[in-house]
Amino acid sequence: MTAGNGLSIALLASNRHPIKQPFAGGLEAHVWHLARALQARGHRVTLFAADGSDVRAADSALRVQAFSPSAAAAADSSMQPRQFLADHHAYLTVMTDLSAIGPTSFDVIHNHSLHYLPVAMAPALGVPMLTTLHTPPTPWLESALAVSKGLGSAFVAVSKHTAHAWRHAVRPVGVVPNGIDLRAWPSGAGGPDLVWFGRLTPEKGTHLAIAAARRAGRRLHLAGPVSDARYFRDAIEPELDDNTRYYGHLDQAALADLVGSCAAALVTPLWDEPYGLVVAEALACGTPVVAFERGGIPEIVGPDCGRLVAAGDVDALAAGAAEAATLSRADARDRAVAACGITAMVDAYLQHYRQLVTVPGYGEYHRGAA
Repeated sequence: MTAGNGLSIALLASNRHPIKQPFAGGLEAHVWHLARALQARGHRVTLFAADGSDVRAADSALRVQAFSPSAAAAADSSMQPRQFLADHHAYLTVMTDLSAIGPTSFDVIHNHSLHYLPVAMAPALGVPMLTTLHTPPTPWLESALAVSKGLGSAFVAVSKHTAHAWRHAVRPVGVVPNGIDLRAWPSGAGGPDLVWFGRLTPEKGTHLAIAAARRAGRRLHLAGPVSDARYFRDAIEPELDDNTRYYGHLDQAALADLVGSCAAALVTPLWDEPYGLVVAEALACGTPVVAFERGGIPEIVGPDCGRLVAAGDVDALAAGAAEAATLSRADARDRAVAACGITAMVDAYLQHYRQLVTVPGYGEYHRGAA
């Protein structure tokens, strides 16, 4: 444990993706910023994430353990897909290790993974755990809650929308909105064009942003990792031209420059986005947002900094882009400063950590319908 007032904190992230720039997604960016902010406040951070993570993001690491079944086991009819087995083994190993070393090594464990085993095995840890719910309910996590009865972990969600979505399975669920380092997303001068950034995958609706930009008569800049190669090949790549440009997977500084140079950002989720990190990042750059009204996004976007339109409505998205381009960039930045800064997020998490450490039973919850 850490001496003085500092805490020793284990952060559990994805075993598939390293915590480094350019980030594979919003969850990886979130954990990286949280880890560095906790370190800056004098806490010791140990990180569980894929090999290749930024060594500066933590004081030490819990290694992801690989597993290869024997030829006989792989040929068995019960053999699962190799990625499923790799995930299962990685989390089974780290949770078993934490149950052995946790009480003498850590004050608190903060679970950001989307895997079921950390929740299912939380009662065996001997050290309090906080689980952040980054997604809508999944069958695997609901199963883990049914097994563990929710004991061993407290729960927070990244938005009120996400907390409400989980009310049937776990409560109470606190709300700690994601926060970004506002210094890393400086306000830009803007310009006439539109921008879309994030993971290029069908549920993010990149193809609808392309259609809306064309209807609005504006050039569109795209940036982000290709998470679905077939989607990119079939739906995005054929649409690329001088007015629809793809810049690849940019590092954070280059992405901030691109976002800050545009009139408005299009946000087009085809699912209920739990929070909407790209919304916060665009607003911090002073770039108003035009977004489908889904998930946690309406908790961030108001009429002073953007426009919300019906999900899937390309015409409304195009019209909203024209309106958003006339909004005050200073007001957009002010909204990010007021609602999306990392300082408030870290303060809230530290409050939860200290309650877990000092208040017996804080991590338990009562099951039942609302």
